Amino acid sequence: MSQRRPVLALALISSLAVAGAGVAAPVRYTVRIPAKARSEALIDLGVQARVTLGGASACPGRSSALSGAMTLRQALEALLAGAPCRFEILDNATVRILPAARPATPIHPSIVVVEPAALDSVVVTATKRRTRLQAVPGGISVVGAGRLLDGGAVDTTSISQQTAGFITTNLGAARNKIMLRGLSDGTFTGRTQQTVGTYLDNVPLTYNAPDPDLRLIDIERVEVLRGPQGALYGGGSLSGVYRIVTQKPVFGERSGLASATVAATKSGSPSGKIEGVVNLPLVADRAALRVAAYADVDGGYVDDVNLRLSNVDRTTRRGGRAALALRLNDAWSLTVSGAQQNLSSTDTQYTTPSLGGLRRANQVRETHGNHFFQTAATLSGSGSWGTFESSTGYVHHRFASRFDATAALTASSDMAVDVGLFDEASNVRLLVEDAVLSSPEGGRLRWMVGVYGLASQEDGDGELRARTASEPSRLIYLEARRDRRRELATYGEATYDLGRGWSASLGARAFRTVVRTTSAVEASPPGQSRDFDREADFSGVSPKLSLQRQWGSGGLVYLMTSEGYRSGGFNSGGLVAPSPLRRAFKPDHLRNYEIGASLSPFDGRLALRTALFYDVWTDIQTDQYLSSGLSYTANVGDGRNTGLEAEGVFRVGSHLSLQANALFNRPVLTKVDPNFAAVSQSGLPGVPDVSAGALVRYQDQLRADAWLVLTAEMGYVGRSRLTFDRRFSPSMGGYVTGRLAAQIETSRWRGGLAVTNPADASSDTFAYGNPFSFGQVRQVTPLRPRTWSLSLARVF
Repeated sequence: MSQRRPVLALALISSLAVAGAGVAAPVRYTVRIPAKARSEALIDLGVQARVTLGGASACPGRSSALSGAMTLRQALEALLAGAPCRFEILDNATVRILPAARPATPIHPSIVVVEPAALDSVVVTATKRRTRLQAVPGGISVVGAGRLLDGGAVDTTSISQQTAGFITTNLGAARNKIMLRGLSDGTFTGRTQQTVGTYLDNVPLTYNAPDPDLRLIDIERVEVLRGPQGALYGGGSLSGVYRIVTQKPVFGERSGLASATVAATKSGSPSGKIEGVVNLPLVADRAALRVAAYADVDGGYVDDVNLRLSNVDRTTRRGGRAALALRLNDAWSLTVSGAQQNLSSTDTQYTTPSLGGLRRANQVRETHGNHFFQTAATLSGSGSWGTFESSTGYVHHRFASRFDATAALTASSDMAVDVGLFDEASNVRLLVEDAVLSSPEGGRLRWMVGVYGLASQEDGDGELRARTASEPSRLIYLEARRDRRRELATYGEATYDLGRGWSASLGARAFRTVVRTTSAVEASPPGQSRDFDREADFSGVSPKLSLQRQWGSGGLVYLMTSEGYRSGGFNSGGLVAPSPLRRAFKPDHLRNYEIGASLSPFDGRLALRTALFYDVWTDIQTDQYLSSGLSYTANVGDGRNTGLEAEGVFRVGSHLSLQANALFNRPVLTKVDPNFAAVSQSGLPGVPDVSAGALVRYQDQLRADAWLVLTAEMGYVGRSRLTFDRRFSPSMGGYVTGRLAAQIETSRWRGGLAVTNPADASSDTFAYGNPFSFGQVRQVTPLRPRTWSLSLARVF
């Protein structure tokens, strides 16, 4: 119990922040907005008042200068005086701008956003301060609800085509790894901290576990930050942050959405999904509840010729979220939320090319189960003193997999093995507290400071068994391992206005991490049974520095340097005890240098963001497999990456818009650690030199209450290698895929027809599926064959 005290103490301090708040008068903000286009003035107001403000781009004209202390309502009334638009204050953090005369809207705006917002009107919170996207220095992407709907995005993999340099492995649902900016520590998942921090709102989803692949239902937006983010996130991140921002309960609104989709895959089993969202006001302008639920079935398409089974790789996913929002007074609010998802796969999705078609030949079904639960409480308040937000979260994540280990046991043993089985399971618990205090927006000096605490425990089991002619179940190897981690960090960033559009920012993350690993191994001869108990302490500071210049027209250029860090850990597994050189792995460290710009030419019809970066990575941690198929972690050596990323949106007219993104980079391994297996200097595994995506959207009004929306999406992933050693590593990637869709929307209904992978390409997305036969049997994970889907949604 005492091990949780630092985190619980932070949570207690955060909760005491409300004490004495009482019933506050309406909050008055110090507003300084020069005369400019009304849409830009509204966005500036949203930033300075720290509210989410939607629809600003639909309000034409110019506004007069606005300066002084005033309430949000007073400021909105002043900016919209004489304008052909009006406002609605939905709650103390959300404002909606509407035309003066309410038009027929295809879908209720709090449930589905029909038209994607322009980049210059998007306000992000991933930087821990409400900021216009085009005013954020650094690599950042935002995928709003409209784009998620257009692209049919349902999970993490769906995001990869819509953001620059976002790559995922393709082992299977809830088993994948996210990589950003070509920074790959390997394609396998093990003991190392993920290079990309994954968050649901303000709470991390994982530490070193695979991405749980939460269903993207009722999502406000997805934010992706590239590069080290220690100055903004206490948990630290080496290559970036992937953050899912959920729709929040809306006060005073009763609404809902129900939808169903059926799908057919070429030569595969049928698929389908149902989902529902409901928003309920509980107490007028004081309390509201929002609930989302879903159930999916992805039919299989891989056949196993040994087991004589067709379409073995079926995946089911069921889950939901609930959030209760309470307005404590005009300045303070509390949101309590929970999310749960149960995912089950009846088999893996790799194939064996030598068998032809979508086939393989295993001795057993390779099942996977993934059960995720999270609960969180977020307390936020604001006033003339600034803004405070405390998020306390608990995560319970259980996942288990089975692999066919027959090939590895046959190759490494003198006995005749009929069937080999490897079962692994992990049970992860995380308790997290993150408290952030930030300054008012009005002054020349703006700052934010945070305190972060984490207490985690992971219990993992790995069991290897063989069935022989004489023994139905012979134990070869069994490990029971427990990893405890305690982490405390302070972090923050300050920005000073130098004048004439110039500003400078300085930030850092100071941290201490304590890791303890215990393990008990039981192995049959010639293996070694043994116990393991080690502890290590890591601490340090990761700085960040940037210089930027912003123009009144919305343009921005910046220079930035930042650092990322991952603590080390221990190896305890294997049939024999690890050698002294492999018993522990060292921390690794990343230095990032970048120069970038955001531009909005052609009267804002084009919004472009681009960055040129150079990364230096020392002592790269990587998860690898022994010849027995059991995993370990090592420091492979040093690497670097040089690249150019770009993304933009161009509004051709009122009906047509184009979105595109691309990454060109050269990730290489420059120095090999002598303690790592001999490899030649090569590229980093699993990440291509080139990746790109594009989305074309056409919208037309069929009649007063009916709209037609056509979309075409394309993604390209260049060629890469599976492992660090190019001499023996299989090649993968080098494919194009896409999606075509047509939707008709009315004020209450939405129907759609879509086809994914319309060319029915079968390229290898991931040249891996089973560590116990890898290297003996060529493994290929093809694209899902051409799939047609039909959907219907009803708003109420």
